[in-house]
Amino acid sequence: VQLQASGGGLVQAGGSLKLSCAASGGTIGNFGMGWFRQAPGKEREFVAHISASGGSTSYADFVKGRFTISRDRAENTVSLQMNSLQPEDTAVYYCAVLRYGTRWNARTRIESYTIWGQGTQVTVSS
Repeated sequence: VQLQASGGGLVQAGGSLKLSCAASGGTIGNFGMGWFRQAPGKEREFVAHISASGGSTSYADFVKGRFTISRDRAENTVSLQMNSLQPEDTAVYYCAVLRYGTRWNARTRIESYTIWGQGTQVTVSS
């Protein structure tokens, strides 16, 4: 499976973007998926997770109420709707496949993810 993230760009503070992660070469339908981000000079950090069924989602505290993760099993994609963007949201955003069998409480850990997309740049101006 290969992941292709898209939808990043430059937006003013308060604006919105929708990121998409398209999978090819196989289905991601049986796997939990996550979004992470990495700002310049900082470590990669967890943003959001969605279960394989799509029935459970979780978010980092700093995006709760602003970002929404979703998936389309038919299209083999995962999306991240980002609203009320702030300059501190500026980062490269990555989608990733959760390793099968990962415990629920490990879903926020980078090492729990096995396949990563190339990332898409999000820049929020003040």
